Amino acid sequence: MPRWEFIALCAALMALNSLAIDIMLPALQQIGATLGVENENHRQYVITAYILGFGGGQLFFGPISDRFGRRAPLVVGLAIYVVAAAAAAIAPSFAILLLCRLVQGIGAAATRVIAVSIVRDTFDGRRMAEVMSLIFMVFMAIPVIAPGIGQFIMLFASWHWIFVTMAVGALIVSAWSLLRLPETLHPEYRRPLTVSSVVGGFRIVLTNRIALCYAFASTFIFAAMFGFIASAQQIYVDIFHVGEMFPVIFAGVAGVLAFSNYLNSRLVGRIGMRRLSQSALLLFLVISLAWLTVSLEMTMPLWLFIAFFASAMLPFGALGANFNALAMEPLGQLAGTASSILGFMQTFLGGILGTLIGQAFNGTVTPLAAGFCSVSVAALLMILIAERGKMFQPHNPPVSGHVTDLH
Repeated sequence: MPRWEFIALCAALMALNSLAIDIMLPALQQIGATLGVENENHRQYVITAYILGFGGGQLFFGPISDRFGRRAPLVVGLAIYVVAAAAAAIAPSFAILLLCRLVQGIGAAATRVIAVSIVRDTFDGRRMAEVMSLIFMVFMAIPVIAPGIGQFIMLFASWHWIFVTMAVGALIVSAWSLLRLPETLHPEYRRPLTVSSVVGGFRIVLTNRIALCYAFASTFIFAAMFGFIASAQQIYVDIFHVGEMFPVIFAGVAGVLAFSNYLNSRLVGRIGMRRLSQSALLLFLVISLAWLTVSLEMTMPLWLFIAFFASAMLPFGALGANFNALAMEPLGQLAGTASSILGFMQTFLGGILGTLIGQAFNGTVTPLAAGFCSVSVAALLMILIAERGKMFQPHNPPVSGHVTDLH
């Protein structure tokens, strides 16, 4: 498999998760009206249920993929995703819809765990960070277009067809994976699926200071994004009254994040994961603090909100991919288990924190700004613990040459 196809396939696997979240955003109001959801903030549970299933499911798929390889668990997860999305399309009540979303998230957990695992199976160090940045860049194309797809579907059909679209997309990616994805787990790295082996693997991951602290830092950063996604429809539509322009504005900011990931992929080999990500985190904190201060002093107009949020997204691209790579770097022989724990923390714990940020919505952008500021401070504390107070240290050797194509 050539390198470009490897990156594209991993990005497509991860993009199924983004699709399952972002394509729903324009439909939340109609879903709530159709299924009798009176509290506007409760509409966010359509996103939260998926995130919780997605986070919890990763704890199972990680050890399973370390035992049986990457391909078979991936197929099972994709099948669960397709069935759950199709069932959600005909859900008769809001409770049943949330259950379907929970199950859909569990199936999607396989795609996230295994996508990161096969990257770690194939690359390490700055090379992994570079490839992950390129994957994130392609993956971020989905938030650019997904709300627009959802809005387009609803011009001609009901919200039910959004779930049908998800199922069809997962079927296409499933066929691609079955036909082209090689098995990347070396036989000598397969671990027995026993209680002692799984617990032992979890213990190795959770007692590695660098891996655990960077995993927590990544969790706090992703919580900020989940908080925005949960409240994006209310912010843009209820506060700023953008109406059908919501997908366009959402896509514009997502485009900034995609560019940020591309920029990270070009810089990380020269600067190093630690220097680049730690500098980006400090910039993210400064922007968030300024955003919070201004929101407390005045009613923020749309252009100023977009300016602050887009500015925060510029350093954001140097956080997710690099923090992931730094957390995974010392755990190559436990890639599946390590990816499952990291993914669980990012999505389950990050999803809970993001839900708290989203549920704090009060008709202003201040709770979101406060959430961004809080999580960036928490992430900085984790990095200081991981690095024993010494930041900007170039622990990684420089990259020589380019990553060769896979064969």
